[in-house]
Parts: sequence; structure tokens; C-alpha cells
Amino acid sequence: MTFSVRVACLASASLAVLGLAAPALAAEIERAADGPIQVSEIVVTAQRKEQPLAAAPLSLTVATQSLLNDAGVRDIKDLQILTPGLVVASTSNQTFTTARIRGVGTVGDNPGLESSVGVMIDGVYRPRNGAALGDLGEVERIEVLKGPQSTLFGKNTSAGVINVVTAVPSFAPRMAGEATVGEHGTRGGSVSLTGPILDEVLAGRLYVAARRRDGLYQVRTGDGPRAADDDQNEDYDTVRGQLLWRATPRLTARLTADWTARDERCCVGVQLITGSTATLLATFTPDGGVAASPRPWDRVAWSNRDTNTRIRDRGAALHLTADLGWATLETTSAVRDWRGVISQDWDFTSADLAYRPDDGSWSNRFRTLTQEVRLSGERGRLDWSTGLFLADEKLTRRDSLFYGADYEAYVGRLLSRSTANPLGDPAYVSTLTGLPVGQSFIAGQGQLDRYWQTARSAALFAQAAYAVTDRLTLTAGLRRTHETKDMDAAYANTDGGRACAAALGRGVTNATLCLPWSNPAFNGLKSSDTVKDQAWTGLARAEFRAGEATRLYASWSRGRKNGGFNLDRGQTNMVPDVSRSFPAETADAWEVGVKSILLDRRLLVSAAAFRQTYDDFQLNTFLGTTFLVRSVPEVRAKGVEADFMLTPFEGLSLQGGLTYAQTEYGDDPVPGLPLLAGRRLAFAPLWSGSLAGTYERPVGAGLTGRVTLAAKYSSEYNTGSDLDPGKSQPGHWLVDGRVALARDEAWSLELWGRNLFDQDYRQVAFGAPFQSGTLGAFLGAPRTVGVTLRVMR
Repeated sequence: MTFSVRVACLASASLAVLGLAAPALAAEIERAADGPIQVSEIVVTAQRKEQPLAAAPLSLTVATQSLLNDAGVRDIKDLQILTPGLVVASTSNQTFTTARIRGVGTVGDNPGLESSVGVMIDGVYRPRNGAALGDLGEVERIEVLKGPQSTLFGKNTSAGVINVVTAVPSFAPRMAGEATVGEHGTRGGSVSLTGPILDEVLAGRLYVAARRRDGLYQVRTGDGPRAADDDQNEDYDTVRGQLLWRATPRLTARLTADWTARDERCCVGVQLITGSTATLLATFTPDGGVAASPRPWDRVAWSNRDTNTRIRDRGAALHLTADLGWATLETTSAVRDWRGVISQDWDFTSADLAYRPDDGSWSNRFRTLTQEVRLSGERGRLDWSTGLFLADEKLTRRDSLFYGADYEAYVGRLLSRSTANPLGDPAYVSTLTGLPVGQSFIAGQGQLDRYWQTARSAALFAQAAYAVTDRLTLTAGLRRTHETKDMDAAYANTDGGRACAAALGRGVTNATLCLPWSNPAFNGLKSSDTVKDQAWTGLARAEFRAGEATRLYASWSRGRKNGGFNLDRGQTNMVPDVSRSFPAETADAWEVGVKSILLDRRLLVSAAAFRQTYDDFQLNTFLGTTFLVRSVPEVRAKGVEADFMLTPFEGLSLQGGLTYAQTEYGDDPVPGLPLLAGRRLAFAPLWSGSLAGTYERPVGAGLTGRVTLAAKYSSEYNTGSDLDPGKSQPGHWLVDGRVALARDEAWSLELWGRNLFDQDYRQVAFGAPFQSGTLGAFLGAPRTVGVTLRVMR
């Protein structure tokens, strides 16, 4: 189906629904002047208690269940179209996903580095964004809290929090099903059940989903051994279950459990710019190795090795709530086990240079236990909360990088090429090492490392709000955190680092022969290290009710992201680094804002100005061979943002916002990264805005029509941590839409489209390993149009 036909179908359906509803729409506009239609009282838990959004004294964006469904949001990556200031991107694998708020976030390629944007799902902390990427099931709402939230939400939330609240079991029986088909082989469905199990005492909820999609890239595989000729497909199954037990009128227990399995191929990259090494690559593979004349939006990639991803994610949590009369006691006990086994064509070409095999030797596993106890209550003018948080995380990482059959000859050509011999000498490596040709870097040999990290955390926290007068409220909060991280590492070269060792034995010093994965100094090396962190975080805030419908606030908060370890090889002048640790990151944030209800309670407006300063900002960057964290002395973020919700008349709801964030590095130079000083961070657009609207009206014969459009604009930003100008992403719009026809609560038929205008954009651009001047990119998804049928009873 062509672009014009696809857009015409969606536009025609939209016009049809609007046309049928036109008389009702005109009448509704006329009636709107007769009496106010109030803004919905949306409840949020941004302060770990239920309160109206209009009364929450902080900057946040909230998306409710109806909008999430209409916008097709299934995971946190989908959420960004509804949230100004939020950018979510994946790099070489879906498990390496990073969320950024106001331009601040943490690159996810180093599993030893927690995210500075915390993700909470039903009160359970997910320390890394990639571990929170999956079908969220039936969601009541998602709140995006902006700025440090370390007092009530815990550690490592120095940039903000994505707080997901799923739907609880209902005592009103309900069954729903959904089936979806679309372009690119999109197909899938879900079934959900909820209802009473035992009168008004025990209720349950079950959600089961399966999603499939063909790959978005065509792959040139050269001589293999890769067999799959497509990539970035979708293939996962999810089960989520809940039990709600009303033990007594004052005691409630909720048990949640979930399981997800993903078996996918991801991710190959396309060439944006092909450098001078293309002629060398063409000597090793029949298809040229890379794109000679890059046309990235054709989505053709070159990869001779597998990019399989197998993820298993499971967990359970027990939530208890007890009304003690004088206070409310809440506890959350959770256990989670996440494992990702992945493989990679490391060189992003169809030549066989280097790879990470599909045998489990490149994998990450997180096993976590968390326990939180909170006690809260009110006494007169005092509203208070206090609690304890405990966490135990065990991380196991396997890392490998093996030589392909072409590695030695390719390195030889690189090192020996000259004007007289532009293709170089494939046997040149053997002249440096003295080993027979083909025996310096033996195919299937290379790096094989193991890391074990244990993190134990304990925190005490308290927050109190005191109403000094009926209009003025002062709030203070403190959190004391203690954390200990222990790391053990065991390094190995399966070939003993023979090429580098042989060259050094002959008095030949060559950095290319002794890169981290081939350096014999790592052979048999073991190391252990410990990092201990203890610090105070907190907040101070003043709120003032300027009128019945207007609230002003001013706040200061301190956030912190604890230190950790680089779980990758690091070396200086071919000598392994003694320490793999990096220090903690701290943030101080100031914010002033206003929230107001206007237009006879049909409009809710929020606006805020902010300034955030980060010390020892943890920048994870690719140094050409490894991912290592650099501590940047200072990062500054300042700007303004505004959000609104509007229901001008019955059936129409609008929601949107605008963020201006100037997020920059300090003026001090960063060693090895000369472009950073004084410049805007990667993935930090100066402007971003979103607008979503839903119009729903009866169209006759017992049917209801509904049209939803969601749009997001981001101004230009760089996608590379080194700020290479070639990695810039121009400003762009993304637009999603959905047209639905429904009969009461029985069924609905929906025509939907994502990225309707087929906007070409890069998620991440990167410098291709071992390819001088070549830039690659992981692309955003193309336009996809499909149909969904829902049934309910």
C-alpha cells in the first residue's frame, strides 16, 4: 500500500467519523456556553500518596488509561510521544535502552551503570531502563516526574521518575480481547480477565499477550554464517496476574506476578557515511561489506553474524496496606529475575571481522530483592510520611569478543596500506608477530570475561508537610542512603593474546595489535573492588494557594546516583587500569511553578521554571573499543516547561505541553572528548512539545466514533556521546493516529497509524568500529498502519 493510499484511508475514516458527528458537535459547542464542564479530577501518586494532579506541587506529565490505549502506548519507549522533554532511545540492542528527561539520562550500554531516570512499576524499582522495556499490560496511568525525586522514590533518580500504575483487580466481572494486524507483518493480540473469586473478599486479574512483527531491515549477509536476512523483528509473549485480597475492612493485600519472553533479532545498523575503508572491506565479501553509496532510509544493512536477543523477565511482588487508625502502613516486597542473552556482529559489516557469538557468552543477568515499608498519616496541620527501603541486587555479566575469519587480514591491510599500495598487505600482521599467516588472530578465539557485582542498599526517609496557614504549606524531606557494591572480575584471552605477545616479544610495539580484547596483560587477570556510598538527599518546598484554583510552589531538591564499576576492559598505554570504579553523581535542582484551573474548570494549566546542576556527571561513552564511564565535573540544565489539559466540551479532550531545556556541559575540558566543553548534551533538544487530542461522539445506530491524534516535536539534537557533528538528528515531528468505531462496551474496530508521515529519524548514530570515517545509525521505526478489533463483555 502506497503512502498516499495509507494516509487517504486514515484521513477518510477520520472525516467520516467527524462528518457523522458534525450535528452533535455543533450542538455541543452551542451548549458549552450554558454551563461549565469540569476538568476531570485526575489522581496521581507523585508524592507516594493519592492526590489530585492540580494539587501536586511539582512538574509532571500524566497519561491516563484512555489516552494510553488510544495512543497505542505499550511500553516506556512509546510513552515519549505524549511527554515533552522525554527522549527514549535504544542502541545496539533493545536491552540497551535509555530514557532522558530535560536532556539528562544515562547511556545504557554499561550494565554496571544504573539509570538516572528511575522506572517504578507498581512501586517496584527497576534499576535499568532496558529491564523495564516490555508490554506493561493494562495500565491505569503513567506519571513522568521531572527533576530529582530521591527523597520518596529512592536511589538513582537524579533526573526523574517514570511511575507506572497498573490496573488493580476489580470485583465487577469483565473480559476483554484484542486482535491486531498491520504492515511489516504486525500481528498479535491479548486477552484479559478480571472479577471476583470470593464474594467481596478476593478478586483477580489476568492479562496474556503475544506480539509478532517481521524485521524492519533487510540484511546482506555476505558469506554468512548468518541465515536470517531481516532484522529488528518483534517476537514476545507476556503474562501478568494479580490477586486482591480484602482481608478485613482495614487490611488489604495485593499479589502481582509477571513473566515475559522475547526471542528477537536486534540490532543491525545502516551506514550514514561510508569512509575510506570500504575498498578494503570489499576484498573480503561478495556484496561489498558496506553500502558503497549510503541510502540509510532504504533500511538495508550489512551483517554476516547473528543479532539474536533472548530475554526472560519474571518477578512477583506483595503489597500490603493496613489502616492503623492513627496512620497507614504500606509495605512492598518484591523479587525479580531478568536475563538477556544476546549476540552481535561487532563490526557492522558483512565481512567476518569480529563478533559476539550466540552461545550465552555475551549476557547480563539481574536478580533483585527489594523491601519498602512506609508509614504515613495526618495530624492537624501536619501531613507526614516515613519509611525504610532495602535492596539487594546480584548482577552477573558475561562479555566476549571473538575474531572472525577476516580479522587478521583486514588488520594487516589497515596497518600497511599506503599511497603506493592502497589495499595494503593482508599478510602484514605476520611480519610483525613472526607467526605464520592466519595464526596471529585465529578465528573463533578472543576475549572471554566474567563479572560479578553485588549491591546492597539501605535507606531511611521521612517527609513532612505543615500547613502554616490555610494558604501556605511548607514541606521538608530527608533520605539517608547507605550502599555497598562489591565487584569481582575474571578476564581471559582464549588464545593467550598471542598476536600482541608475539609482537612485544620481538620488540614491536603496536597499539592495534594490543587493543583491550587482544592484550595478554588481561590473560588470567582477576580483580576485586568495593565502593561504599553514604549520603543525604532531600528537599525543601513552599506552596501557596493564591486563589481557589491557583497554586504556586518553589522547591529545592538534591538527588544522587551512586557510584559503581565499569564492567568492561579498560587500559592506559596497554596497561590494565587498576581501578574500574567511578564516583557518585549528585544533582541540585531549583524549581518554581504554578498550577491553575481555568475556564470554569475546563482547563488545567501547569508551568515551571527549573535549574539543575550535576556534579561528577556519569557519562558512559564508547571510546572506539570499549564502553567506559567518564565523570564530567559539571552539567547544567535550565529552562521552562508548561503542560495543559483541556475539555472544552463533552467528547473532546486535549492534552499537551512544551519544554525548553538548555542542558549543557560545564566549561572544563573533558580528556579524550574535546567537543563537550560548554556544549549541549546528546539527546537534549532545546525545544520539545507534544499535543494529543481525542474526540468521541455518538454517530447513530448505537455506535460511537472516536478519533485520536498524538504528535511530538523535537528540535535538533546530537545522538552521539562524543557530540560528533555527523551524529546530529535534525528537528522532526512524529505523528500517530487512531480512528475507532465502537458499540457501547461490546466491541470496537480501530484503524491506527504510527509515524503517519513516515518521518525518517535516527535513534542513535555511531562511529563504526575499525572503519575510518564511517558513521552508522540505528533508525527509528517507519510508518506502520494497522487494524485492531477489541471485544468486551
